[in-house]
Amino acid sequence: MGTGAVGSAIASKLAALGHEVTMGSRTAANERAAQWAAAAGAGAAHGTFAEAAARAELVFNCTGGEVSLDALQAAGAANLAGKVLVDVSNGLDFSQGRPPNLTVCNTTSIGEQIQQAFPDARVVKALNTVNHAVMVDPGRLAGPHNVFICGDDAAAKAAVVELLASFGWPRDAVIDLGGIAAARGPEMYVPLWLRLMGAVGGAEFNIAVVRPPAP
Repeated sequence: MGTGAVGSAIASKLAALGHEVTMGSRTAANERAAQWAAAAGAGAAHGTFAEAAARAELVFNCTGGEVSLDALQAAGAANLAGKVLVDVSNGLDFSQGRPPNLTVCNTTSIGEQIQQAFPDARVVKALNTVNHAVMVDPGRLAGPHNVFICGDDAAAKAAVVELLASFGWPRDAVIDLGGIAAARGPEMYVPLWLRLMGAVGGAEFNIAVVRPPAP
């Protein structure tokens, strides 16, 4: 779900790995989605949010966090029920200019709001702490670095770890933060990520959790 840089990168990676992928948007005639599907070839399709969710075994929410609940409502609770829903979104408010403010923080998160609104979906927060190129190709960066997941369903998280491994993320690079309430952490990291982007002069970077050496 989503036709921007994140949605396109993830959809293209999934298609390249041999998955059948439907890019969902608000309208079935979305030009960007149609162009993506035509370029991606066999196994690629496009449609409305509801059509994409209905066809899917696993759903990626790559819409902006400030509109994610509306987009998922358009997808339909029945079409999301029982499915792993990977939430990649960040709620960013640009109304006061740049850098943006978070639309929610401290006491809730987009990930939690999605799980609350769609209790039958199996929400896993993941990949929102890196840019779209690194999401699907972590080898672009030198050395070990980490990605974070959280969610209330252990089996759903395990499925996401396997999918991330197919993207090139080593399994031991994936840090499980716990239940979906932990989504507040990676979402509130994004303002620091934005400042780091300015400081390092680009968006292709990541952080690594460094532990003490084994005794």
